[in-house]
Amino acid sequence: MSEIPDNLHYTEEHEYVRPADDAGIVVVGITDYAQGELGDVVYVDLPEVGAKFNEMEEFGSIEAVKAVSQLFCPLAGEVVEINQALEADPALINRDPYGEGWMIKLEIRSRADLDQLLTAADYAQHVGE
Repeated sequence: MSEIPDNLHYTEEHEYVRPADDAGIVVVGITDYAQGELGDVVYVDLPEVGAKFNEMEEFGSIEAVKAVSQLFCPLAGEVVEINQALEADPALINRDPYGEGWMIKLEIRSRADLDQLLTAADYAQHVGE
């Protein structure tokens, strides 16, 4: 069974969003369920800082032993930081998807936008857990 923390927001495409300490900034990554389905992550293609995305626009890709998958931006916003550690150790996503395996920090237009994402209970139902 996958870990699905209650304090996060989720997409049907298996990204999670965690509000950061800074107002207007969120942390984005993929869920424990998604990393488990992908298998061993060997490469992550992330955007540059300053890149702007619309809601659910593709922002990168993740390559695992089993497959390559697109990454979708859960909310509209601008990338303010990328997780540089993933360049040297993409398997951080497998070991700690909600912690050290985060992907990007995004400055969003409005925290109210978080309300359009799935709750932990909704996401658990979506993945059948």
